Amino acid sequence: MNTRYYYNPIDCACKSVVGGVKAGEELQINLFYLKAEEIVEKLLVNNPSNFIEPDENAYLILAKDGQKNKYLPMERTSFGWQINLKIHEIGLYFYAFSIENKGLIMQHDCGVGYFSSKFAREFILTVSSPGYKTPDWFKGGIIYQIFPDRFCKLGSMPDIPNRIQREWGDQPYFLPNKAGKVLNNDFFGGNLQGIRSKIPYLKDLGVSVIYLNPIFEAASNHRYDTSDYMKIDSYLGTEEDLDELISTAKSQGISIILDGVFNHTGDDSVYFNKYGRYPSVGAYQSKNSSYFSWYSFKNYPDEYSSWWGIDILPELNEHSPEYQEFIFGEKGVLKNWLKHGISGYRLDVADELPDFFLKKLRKSVKEANSDAIIIGEVWEDASDKIAYSTRREYLLGGELDSVMNYPLKDAIISYSISGNALNLLTVLHSLIDHYPKETLDSLMNILGTHDTARILTVLGEKHCSNKNEMAKTSANLTEEERKRAITRLKLAVVLQYTMPGVPCIYYGDENGMEGFIDPFCRKCFDWTNLNVELINFYKKLGVIRNKYREIFKTGKFEPIYCEKGLFLYKRANDFEEIYVYTNNSSNIYSLNLNGKFIELISDSIVKDKFDVKPYSYAIFYKIKKEKALNA
Repeated sequence: MNTRYYYNPIDCACKSVVGGVKAGEELQINLFYLKAEEIVEKLLVNNPSNFIEPDENAYLILAKDGQKNKYLPMERTSFGWQINLKIHEIGLYFYAFSIENKGLIMQHDCGVGYFSSKFAREFILTVSSPGYKTPDWFKGGIIYQIFPDRFCKLGSMPDIPNRIQREWGDQPYFLPNKAGKVLNNDFFGGNLQGIRSKIPYLKDLGVSVIYLNPIFEAASNHRYDTSDYMKIDSYLGTEEDLDELISTAKSQGISIILDGVFNHTGDDSVYFNKYGRYPSVGAYQSKNSSYFSWYSFKNYPDEYSSWWGIDILPELNEHSPEYQEFIFGEKGVLKNWLKHGISGYRLDVADELPDFFLKKLRKSVKEANSDAIIIGEVWEDASDKIAYSTRREYLLGGELDSVMNYPLKDAIISYSISGNALNLLTVLHSLIDHYPKETLDSLMNILGTHDTARILTVLGEKHCSNKNEMAKTSANLTEEERKRAITRLKLAVVLQYTMPGVPCIYYGDENGMEGFIDPFCRKCFDWTNLNVELINFYKKLGVIRNKYREIFKTGKFEPIYCEKGLFLYKRANDFEEIYVYTNNSSNIYSLNLNGKFIELISDSIVKDKFDVKPYSYAIFYKIKKEKALNA
C-alpha cells in the first residue's frame, strides 16, 4: 500500500482543529508528501527533511451530506499541499483528496489516508453551531448508574395491587406468564432513602454524578412504562425524598440526572388508561380524551403504534401540540423536575425521538438551566447516525450534549479479551475525529448498563443459550473464571477512567456483580458481601481521576504506541501530562522514560526505564511546566 501521502485527521499537524469544527471556525488542512514510501510515524511530521514539494496538483473534495462534491484546489508547499477554509453551514460533511493523475486519498484503519481501495471510505467532518457548548461541571467527573429497585432499601414497601414484593437478594423473575408475557412486576424495594444512605459510599468512590433509571410511577420494576410523569413511584418514596436526596448529594459535590422516557408510556397510565385504573379518561377509553392526540391509533382502540410492537408500551405522538406542551411547557415535565434541582436528563431511545422534538427539548431544558446535561441513548457513532432513513443531527449544537459511548464499550471489551489493541485505537480514532470536542469530553463511557450483561460475566466469557440456563447457579463464574475476569476488568477500568469522556459505573460492577442479560443484570446489590479489594481499586482510580481532573476534563488524547496487546497513550493539557499503558499480552516491553514520574496506581517513583510486565497496566504522571501565577 502506498504510504507516500500522510494525512491523519487527529494529528494537529494535518488538521488544525482535531474533531468536529464550529461553523465559521478557521480550519487548515495539510496533506504531507514523503520523499519515499515508508511507514509514517507522527514524529516525522516535525522533520521537514522527510518531505518534498510535489509536482502534481491536489484537490480537497468536500461535500455536505446529500449534496454534490466540490473540488477545492490545495496550495503546493514544501511539504505537500495545504488548504485553509471556513465552513459556515452546520451539518455533516464528507471529504477526500484527489492527486492529479494519481487518484484519491481516502481513509483506512485509524483514519490515516491512503490511495482509494475497496476498504477506503471518506473522511467525516462534523460542523456544529458556533455557540455549541456542553456543561463544564460534567466533564472530568465519574458517573454512577443506579437501577433504583435494586440498589439499596430502607424501610418497607407499601401494598400496591398487581405488584409482587420480593426478599432482597432473591433471583428476579424471568419466566413469562401463561399469556407468554414477562410482567416485570416483582419488586425488591430499593428506594430513594436507600440511595441517600449510600451517598458516603459513592463519595468514597469519587462519584460526581448519579444517573437514576426511571423513578416515576410505573407498573413495572424497570419503570420504562411510565404511568405518571409528575409522580415519584410510591415504592421509591416522595418528592420530599427526592429533594432530600438531591440536597444530600449536592452537599457532597454529587449531581443527580434522571432518565427521560418520552417516546412511549405504559398502557396502564394516566394518559392511556387501558385498564381503567386511573380516574382520568385515557386515550384508550375515549376519542374525546385530552390525551387522545398523544397516541396514534390504527384501528381504535385496540390497534395502536407501540414501541417495537410491544403493546404495553404505546408510542407517543411527538407531533401532538398538547403532548409537547406537557413535556416542554413552563409547567411541563422537564422544567418541573429541573426546579427540584436535578442536573439534567438521560434520554431513553433517543433515536426514536425526531430531530424537531430533540431541538424543542434542548430549548426547554436550557431555558430552565443552561448548565443542565442532556445525554442521549445512542448505540452507534452518533455523528453520522441514520435512523428511520434520516441522518440525525444530534451533535450539531441544537440537540444533545452527549451520548452513551457504546462503540468504546465494545472496543474495550474486545481488547480486554483478545488483546487486539489496533481495533481499540481505530474506534478511539474515529470518535476523536468525528465528534465535536465539546461532545467528546462529555461522552458517557460505559462498560455495562441495565440493557447489557454484567461486565464481569462478559469478561469471564461465560455463555448460556437461554434464560433458564442463566438462572442456574452453574451459570456463575468458577473461581478461576472469576479471577481471570477481575484481572481483565481492572485493565478495562483503567482504560475507561483515562480515555476521553466521563466513566460510568453500573451499580455493583465495582463489587464484582455477575449476571447475564435482563433481568439477571439487574439483581440486588449485596451489601453484606463486599469485594473490598475490587472496590478499593475503583476508589484508587477515583482518587487519581479527581486529583488530576483538569487533565481528564479536556486534556488532549494522543496515541503513542499500539502493537498487539500493548497500548500506550498520553493525556495532556498545557501544564501536565499523564501517560497510560495497558498490556494485554504475554510480551514484555521496556519503556524509556524521559525524566521522573509517579506511577499513580502503586504510588511509586519511576525514572529512566520501566519494564512492562505481561497483562499489566500503569498510569504515569509528569509535570510539564509550572502554571503561570494569577495576576
